[in-house]
Amino acid sequence: MIDPTATPLGVIEKIERVRQARRQKFYLRDEYITLSHGSGGKATHNLIEGIFAPAFSNPLLDRMDDAATFELGAGNSRLAFTTDTYVVSPLFFPGGNIGSLSVHGTINDLAMAGAKPLYLSTGFVLEEGFPITDLRRIVAAMAAAATEAGVSIVTGDTKVVQRGKADGLFINTAGIGLVEATWPMGQAQVQPGDKVLLSGSVGEHGIAILLARELLEIEADIQSDSASLHGLVAALLQAVGAGLHCMKDPTRGGVATTLNEIAMASEVSIALEEQAIPVRSDVRGACELLGLDPLTIANEGKLLAIVAPEKAEAALAAMRTHPLGQEAAIIGEVRATPVAMVFIRTDIGGTRVLDMLVGDPLPRIC
Repeated sequence: MIDPTATPLGVIEKIERVRQARRQKFYLRDEYITLSHGSGGKATHNLIEGIFAPAFSNPLLDRMDDAATFELGAGNSRLAFTTDTYVVSPLFFPGGNIGSLSVHGTINDLAMAGAKPLYLSTGFVLEEGFPITDLRRIVAAMAAAATEAGVSIVTGDTKVVQRGKADGLFINTAGIGLVEATWPMGQAQVQPGDKVLLSGSVGEHGIAILLARELLEIEADIQSDSASLHGLVAALLQAVGAGLHCMKDPTRGGVATTLNEIAMASEVSIALEEQAIPVRSDVRGACELLGLDPLTIANEGKLLAIVAPEKAEAALAAMRTHPLGQEAAIIGEVRATPVAMVFIRTDIGGTRVLDMLVGDPLPRIC
């Protein structure tokens, strides 16, 4: 069981209730894997809860945070550990490439645990015939992103498969960081009354990938927002302290899916104000043309922060002083009921349920 000295008893009980509910609720009925299972939305959630979560269940995994946090022994520093795999297509896109993305993404998962990223590993799956010039560009981008973030890539692995078996290149990165938050953080810490903050406009990464891949004739200069968020997180930690209850970066499935995951894990409801959510006009226009919802589109340089209500303004001010948080906004609040649901008050004054992403409108966006 979770160490009661590290986690309040009420949070332990909440995690256990959610774990038991998962076991009773989720049974994967699909007979084969589809692209939707990799979208980060409802199909991904069902795959994880129906296959992986029950098979690997343990107190660290059951929290379902972006990174596991733990001590290696009593009195030692608290560490964060995470891993991610990148299959984005195309490999090069406006605002980055698969190399820089793989570093930013893993650093961000560590940062969401309140950790200072320290060390990364990387694994490459290369396809026979892949151009060495492209590999050099990708590796150089990884090195530059790691150096800028102050982390070291300290170990790795390389595999080569036959032509046609890997679509060029896949990358896995794992990371270890030192947890700087001295209080419990994570989805299970979210409480009714908390405020929901978003660090900036949504949808740039997913739309940039879509436009680059499909070569759509939409006149828009949209670039991926891919960036390392640990500096922004450090500013939040300093300004808000224990009032910072949870952070997550809304990658696959976007803001809608991420907030639904938080609502389920925390046994709360989340109410949003659509007018408060920053969306660039060109991203909104592209989404309208393509029939997409910006709130379900992936981001790679934004974070959601759930903070105590009395700390919301301090958190907002801290985020806006950082280059990656200048468009930050308070977009909603946490409520007690109805449990495990997210609602959004629309621009025209109505209210609708905001569900997880369904299907896979944008495969292979990270």
